Amino acid sequence: MGIVKFRLRTKFLFSLFLVGAALTLTTVFVARRTVERQVRLQIFQDLRNSVSTFQNVQRQREQNLEHSAQFLADLPLLKALMTTEDAATIEDGSKGLWSTLGSDLLVLSNRNGQVLALKAKTGDFGHDAAQAAISDALSHGQDRQWWFGNGRLYEVSIQPIESGPRTASRNLGFLVLGYEVDDALVRELSQVAASQVAFRYGDKVIRSTLSPVQEAELNPQRVEMQGSARPAPEEIQLGQERFLQTTVDLSPAGASPSVQLVVLKSLDQATAFLGQLNQLLLALALVALAVASFMVFLFSHTFTRPLGNLVEAVRALGKGDYDYPVEVRGSDEVSEVTASFLRMRTDLRESQRQLIDAERLATIGRMASSISHDLRHSLAAIMANAEFLSESNRNQLERAELYQEVRSAVNQMTELIDSLLEFSRTRDALHATHGSLEDVIAHAVHVVSAHPEFHPIAISIHSSGTTDGWFDARKIERVFQNLVRNACEAVAADRGKIEINLVGEDDRFLVTVEDNGRGIPELVRGRLFEPFVSQGKENGTGLGLTIVQKLLQDHGGDVRVERTSSQGTLFLVTLPRSRGIPVASPDGNAVVRSVVHLKMPD
Repeated sequence: MGIVKFRLRTKFLFSLFLVGAALTLTTVFVARRTVERQVRLQIFQDLRNSVSTFQNVQRQREQNLEHSAQFLADLPLLKALMTTEDAATIEDGSKGLWSTLGSDLLVLSNRNGQVLALKAKTGDFGHDAAQAAISDALSHGQDRQWWFGNGRLYEVSIQPIESGPRTASRNLGFLVLGYEVDDALVRELSQVAASQVAFRYGDKVIRSTLSPVQEAELNPQRVEMQGSARPAPEEIQLGQERFLQTTVDLSPAGASPSVQLVVLKSLDQATAFLGQLNQLLLALALVALAVASFMVFLFSHTFTRPLGNLVEAVRALGKGDYDYPVEVRGSDEVSEVTASFLRMRTDLRESQRQLIDAERLATIGRMASSISHDLRHSLAAIMANAEFLSESNRNQLERAELYQEVRSAVNQMTELIDSLLEFSRTRDALHATHGSLEDVIAHAVHVVSAHPEFHPIAISIHSSGTTDGWFDARKIERVFQNLVRNACEAVAADRGKIEINLVGEDDRFLVTVEDNGRGIPELVRGRLFEPFVSQGKENGTGLGLTIVQKLLQDHGGDVRVERTSSQGTLFLVTLPRSRGIPVASPDGNAVVRSVVHLKMPD
């Protein structure tokens, strides 16, 4: 519809896109940050809850282990067995007790801590490891410990085996009952805590639910415990996954090396839905932008269509079209502007009509005045000379001179009438033929130079390039007759000089007509090619240059004043060289012709 409408739509859509994109990115960023912060807080809370849950389970396991050990230590059968103090007897008798309890580790020692019986579920925990562990426990007076040997980690409870009443009991030895931290236990704790877990003995990970790669990266890491306080959760990277971890110290106070439980919550798994949320938000944003853009496109079309029609109407008015259809719809600002434009266009058309009528009348008046003046001048000469011819006392020479005066007046009247008729002829009246523009110019100069008053003026013609082309020779000759006649009338008779330069290019002719006359008066420079504009000529009709311009424009060319001053005037004529038929010199090269000097004898 129009460039303005297109620009407005572009601004609407581009502004919407920028605002929508900015809002979408801001919303996605804020939403992601908010959700990630909330998820992180939730993970912290879940991690605390997991640790609390594990601690409750661990306390229950320790109590069950302690109660089982106390129950077994109080069995009369075990006490009777220990009274034998025979290692082989105690080893054989402990089998039934151990199978009844179903524990992972059973150790019996005498009152001095010497191991008398050892029962281990896997068989990897050796006698030496048990002897060293129980000696360490008795030396520290601990009834609960973590034992480690041959890659096996056990949580044990140590109970004394006593006979007789409590007040006067006799120590028969010690019972050690333990449960191994195996893969099944780790998986169970992981399910209870809803997290990844790892048991660490000193700097080494014993059991975990992590992958081997993640477990290998966790091994070098160690969290230093400060007393009984649990360190704050921290973020770590294991393999390609991020975790939030916390550590619980499981070993009794003062035990070394310590046993720690590492509880890990996966940040990547917990925040995996953020990627899906981002994609969903982005998809919704794109859909919203598309819908909004479509709506704005429709709205902008509704808003800018009247404005576009108005712009087109303004352009049409600039080209002179007063009938371009424009409708006034609604009562908004654009409708008011459109209504004002229609009123202005109507007023302007009426004003132009009145101006054209006035100009037409003025033109007719000027034309009538000029024609009547010129015709009266010629008729007066004809009548005067006719009266002189009627006198019988005139000799033959005088009659011949009077006849020439009458004939000159008739020729002036004929030329005036021909000039008026030229305005009624269209371009179709041209009769283009192939010819030499240089010959046409030379003939026009010869015709003008034939006037007695122009005999002293020196006129020269310079040409270069090919001067052959297609044009109406008679009309082009009249063009240069008018230009040369004006130049002759502008120069001084005793020192007048006129130079005509003709240049033949590939597709056009460039012709300059330069004189050393007085120049074009300032009063008529702006209206030089208008009809009936004349200044400083006794018998000028004011149609010469107007006819020159019309004839050249009919040929597709033009004429303009390149410069004018008190030292002279230069006219530039542009004329197409052909009408689609290439014209060249016989040898195909540019032709530089000789200079032609024309000057009539005195």
